Amino acid sequence: MMYDKISMRDAFGQALVELAREDDNIFYLAADTTKSMGGALISKEFPDRARNVGIAEQNMMLMASGMASCGAKVFAATYAVFASMRVLEQVRTFIAYPKLDVKLIAGLGGITGGIEGATHQGTEDIGIMRNIANMVVVSAADAASTRVITRAIADYKGPVYLRIGRNPFEQVFDENYQFEIGKANVMLDEGKDACIICHGIVAARCLAAAKALKEKGIGVRLIEMPTIKPIDKEAIVSAAAECKNIVTVEDHNIIGGLGGAVAEVLAEAGMGKLKRMGIPDCYGQSGTDAELLEYFGLTVENIVHTVEEFIK
Repeated sequence: MMYDKISMRDAFGQALVELAREDDNIFYLAADTTKSMGGALISKEFPDRARNVGIAEQNMMLMASGMASCGAKVFAATYAVFASMRVLEQVRTFIAYPKLDVKLIAGLGGITGGIEGATHQGTEDIGIMRNIANMVVVSAADAASTRVITRAIADYKGPVYLRIGRNPFEQVFDENYQFEIGKANVMLDEGKDACIICHGIVAARCLAAAKALKEKGIGVRLIEMPTIKPIDKEAIVSAAAECKNIVTVEDHNIIGGLGGAVAEVLAEAGMGKLKRMGIPDCYGQSGTDAELLEYFGLTVENIVHTVEEFIK
């Protein structure tokens, strides 16, 4: 597989400075994460609209709330574990409750915290943020999709949680990537034996697995679900009606993440069978992205094997 030339956080930073050139109301806040969360460009070009508040994430969210209440569109960037847990009360009460225009940019999402270990791997963040009313929850798959999504959420007025990774990752999309809040993307539609639904950094591996299954005579529909909330219920129900067997794949705890969201839709519709692949309700380990994906069974080979066994 080909890898992106830049990381998702750098792609975010490029898109952000472009937005700042177009809109004087764009502001950037970082919690001692200016460089590590793509803020170097906007900080250099627009120093009056970029602030590093230090290791004070809760204060950062209160600052973002105050700025947004005065008309600013604020991008507040830190790591996923802090963006979803350390600041949760401030986000819930002072940003989401009044539905202010603050975008939470959450880096090191999922296992991409890598060698930093469990303390810096945000494997519970989507489940947490899905529970916050008024919050849109989005997950980017690679650098190209990050750029498109960053621009799209800037057009949306209200709170958004955007999950991105750390290092350059496997490329799956290009500049023609299509994104709309609340809509799924059908990446492949080669049959009705099973439907794989994924988000984030596993998308490239799911695509490779779907192609490998096709070679084995197993027809698969592959859906990327970049918006976990509001989730595309129509796409899920349609897949359940036509494919019956649904497999979700994500680098998140299988409780509360995409798998949980899809399970809710299927249960309410009384349709389909579901198999969830992800982090099996445990903490992460220290290791590279590739090592951790293998450790948790999120490899092309294991996705293929899981689908084969599930549809038997």
